[in-house]
Amino acid sequence: MLIDSFRSALLLLFTLNHDMLVVVGCSLRVSSLSTLLAAVIGLPLAFIIAFTSFRGKRLTITCLNTLLALPTVVIGLVVYSFISRRSIFGSFELMYTQTAMIIGQIILIVPVVTTLTIAAINRIDKRYRMTALTLGANRLQMAWVIFKETRYGVIAAVIAAFGRVIAEIGISMMLGGNAKGFTRTMTTAMALEYDKGEFVFAVALGIVLMALAFAINLLFHLFQGRTGSDVI
Repeated sequence: MLIDSFRSALLLLFTLNHDMLVVVGCSLRVSSLSTLLAAVIGLPLAFIIAFTSFRGKRLTITCLNTLLALPTVVIGLVVYSFISRRSIFGSFELMYTQTAMIIGQIILIVPVVTTLTIAAINRIDKRYRMTALTLGANRLQMAWVIFKETRYGVIAAVIAAFGRVIAEIGISMMLGGNAKGFTRTMTTAMALEYDKGEFVFAVALGIVLMALAFAINLLFHLFQGRTGSDVI
């Protein structure tokens, strides 16, 4: 049965099945927007935390590291409590929309972007900062110098965040509702097709997801390697 399902799944891939393309497109669209917005939030936050001395800095970094292991269903439950019809933001009618999924996924990966970027910044010799300031650079210019030195680490952080959201299921299921043609992602579609006993479609999506995961990890290790070589 597995071999037959695999063959049929490959046929779906080669024929570019419409339903499959819609699901894959939804996953890529939601995950890409989530990653972009999380980068816009997480990267400046990482630089602020890394360059600023304040009381509770270690505790802040510890909390961010703890949030890396936050279950997706917990995030889904928290966001649901804010956007459901009877909640504070219920009037915006965000429930079971791609916007709700994006909100939940942003919460999921902002800690990923932030912590990995902080780690990349901390690998850079502090003399870079002192030299930039000595030459008359302001804090923004100094941050730009450090960003150029840590660019591969920053890109690796963003790639890791995208890999985290493309494969998550809890947030997409709870906040998106798995609506066909609208909020159905690869992971939620695979779960649904498995429950229905339709293994062919699930296997086809699994192949696409694994291919994406392989490509993401390949890019991640590539940029990690470049980061390491730059530091050395």
